[in-house]
Amino acid sequence: MLDEIEESDISSSVPETSKEKINLQFHWYLSIFFVIYYSSYLVSGIIFMSYILLVFIPYVLLVDDFIALFTNLDSLVAFLALPLVIIVSYLSHLFIVGLITRTFWRYTEKKSPTKDGIIPRNIPSKTANFYHIRSFMIKYGKNAFMKGVFPWLANWYFNFVGTGIINKGSTLEESVVTDKRMNVGRNCYVGVNSALSSHFVEGTFGNIVYFEIKLGDNTTLGGFNNIAPGCELSDNSYLLPIAAATKHNKTKGNNYYFGMPLRRIFHKKIMDYLKVSENDLNRAEELRVRQENEKEKRKIIVTDVENKQ
Repeated sequence: MLDEIEESDISSSVPETSKEKINLQFHWYLSIFFVIYYSSYLVSGIIFMSYILLVFIPYVLLVDDFIALFTNLDSLVAFLALPLVIIVSYLSHLFIVGLITRTFWRYTEKKSPTKDGIIPRNIPSKTANFYHIRSFMIKYGKNAFMKGVFPWLANWYFNFVGTGIINKGSTLEESVVTDKRMNVGRNCYVGVNSALSSHFVEGTFGNIVYFEIKLGDNTTLGGFNNIAPGCELSDNSYLLPIAAATKHNKTKGNNYYFGMPLRRIFHKKIMDYLKVSENDLNRAEELRVRQENEKEKRKIIVTDVENKQ
């Protein structure tokens, strides 16, 4: 009996870890989505339908003589301008998506600024709530740009909204994440399904690990790579397909990397993997150095011209 009392006292004295339910905030998600989606199509729809009703129908569809479509200047211009109007309407749709997302993004940043760290989810947290809101609002615009007709405009979208920094000459292929808290250098290539995952959830409904990912200039991710929060890939880091970096990894750069977790690959491994000779690697390195020197010379020439002006 005494043992039972002592055990019950001990068990009751140990506090249970509180688990905070995630605030799903459906009103935020639905409101943001409908505003972005319908407002963007409203503007582009007004542009397109105004042209159809005021120009295309009167000067093209209501013309009785088929020959007049090509002999009458007004009809010919109205007919040929249709593809241009479609492109303008589509670009206006993308611009409005970026503009509204930027507005919402900046509002949430004022309420709870983005910063590196661990976001706990076992206590009420405004940081966690706005983290989820920002993660949701960026998805539609990201897919609209990266899966659209002009996927290279995704760089403008990320920079304009403020989700990350993408420098000139860099290309980001489609992936599940790769949408926020990233700083990509010049002339980088992030291959298909390569995830710049600046956030991890530790376990089921665990804490959120959230750190910026930095890519140096001329960094290449061959494809199906996973870069974890807090990683920094220095200049001229070349990741072979399926290579992955664990949290807070940093490469020295100027080399090839492979494996999970990634590690530097030596020349012999490169030759075996790529089926090339050492002379091929030397020629590739000489070409890279020559291209870098030419870029530096062009920069110097442009600087001299600007100074003279």
